[in-house]
Amino acid sequence: MASRDPDRPNVLLILSDDQGPWAMGCAGNDEIHTPHLDALATRGIRFSRFFCTSPVCSPARASLFTGELPSQHGVHDWLSYHHAGRTGIDFLSGRTLFTDLLADAGYRLGLSGKWHLGANDRPRKGFVHWYAHESGGGPYYGAPMYRDGTRAEEPGYLTDALAADADQFLTSESERPEPFHLSLHFTAPHKPWRGQHPHQYTELYENCTFDSCPQGPAHPWQPLTEDGSPVGGESDTRQALIGYFAATTAMDAAIGRVLDRLDALGLTGSTLVIFTSDNGFNAGHHGIWGKGNGTFPQNMYDSSVLVPCLISQPGRIPSGRHCDALLSQYDVLPTLVDHLGLDHHPDPRLPGRSFADILTGTDDGDGDGAERQRIVVYDEYGPVRMIRTRDWKYVHRYPHGPHELYDLAHDPGEEHNLADAPLHTAVRTELATRLDAWFAEYVDPALDGARLPVTGSGQRTPVTPGSLPTAFEPPPAGSAPPTPAGTS
Repeated sequence: MASRDPDRPNVLLILSDDQGPWAMGCAGNDEIHTPHLDALATRGIRFSRFFCTSPVCSPARASLFTGELPSQHGVHDWLSYHHAGRTGIDFLSGRTLFTDLLADAGYRLGLSGKWHLGANDRPRKGFVHWYAHESGGGPYYGAPMYRDGTRAEEPGYLTDALAADADQFLTSESERPEPFHLSLHFTAPHKPWRGQHPHQYTELYENCTFDSCPQGPAHPWQPLTEDGSPVGGESDTRQALIGYFAATTAMDAAIGRVLDRLDALGLTGSTLVIFTSDNGFNAGHHGIWGKGNGTFPQNMYDSSVLVPCLISQPGRIPSGRHCDALLSQYDVLPTLVDHLGLDHHPDPRLPGRSFADILTGTDDGDGDGAERQRIVVYDEYGPVRMIRTRDWKYVHRYPHGPHELYDLAHDPGEEHNLADAPLHTAVRTELATRLDAWFAEYVDPALDGARLPVTGSGQRTPVTPGSLPTAFEPPPAGSAPPTPAGTS
């Protein structure tokens, strides 16, 4: 009846879409209603400095599942083409996903929701259940979904439909002897927002002041349309905020129903629950509505690269803990290998390291005595790369910049770019050297994003010899990168 063994637990991965880490009550936001996520944090551990590997959907998801960098797996931007049916290309073909390891270990796998890694209609290895979104986003009513290879539009509210599908999977798997893995991937709280969410959730925010999302001046690097208006900007930010918050709360309620089902089946103690998002999100932060591609060139603000992360397994993972170690989605695969006791030795060419010792409480995450010091993380989005320590962030844009340097200890809001400040030349040089050396160690030269024309407008095809003229979408008309001397 599924796994009842805490040392060989089932796995429930809940993935939200475009959720900033600030969009949870347990993270200190007293305006947003997320009681079930807050409860999950209380009975597990909340990571407050958990980073996506690239601040946009498809590359981040590919890194989460493979443990590889975009410059290793080759997915450098969100997949902009129709990747299903005869046009469906599996962008991770031939690569090892953590779900492959679970399948090899005897797990039965299910997907409910968004895949967005190509060939979205075709189940991957070990998946006995596949209810997948056709692309990467779209309406919450009438969403194009594939079930067992057959396309149909979901008539109900998609967030609720995904929770109901997950409920059915859990119920059916509870009668089998094998452990299960369920990937429950919501499209929430990704846009669209207006007119898309049930009134019971939007009405919660009709009188909200949204002090948690101050709307600053429009960022000067916002990509522009042909008529000069910002791409991705919101003409009515208040209605957008109501929709974003409502989408998050509706998802929270759906998650609550799924976790209640786990409890009812008696599987809570033997199920590892991981909640995170593919990337962060700016809801007016830095004058941006969007994530890494909310600007051109792409940005690496903490609000874009930080994601929420809650992990729980009562009885095995101590409850009520907060950890501010710098961790990344590329650390998830080796962590699962350790925590689940899989017979697998991760490829040494993978950049991540297990943080299973933090989960079980044998390490507090400060790096003392750990396998590695958990004090540095790296990100990339095409030719934009970041190194982030506890106190500093350096962003390098190939080949000419502009570059950014932030003293996070004194400027946590990343408002003052010190890249050209003579006083901080030594810090910039040291971080740039570490950045170059780290990526040189791990990237596949044939897939090196620093040399690719990734603009944030989408990726159509895999990166192969001769593919570059059409592999990536051009930047929006009217957009131009700032001069190398520009600052943000």
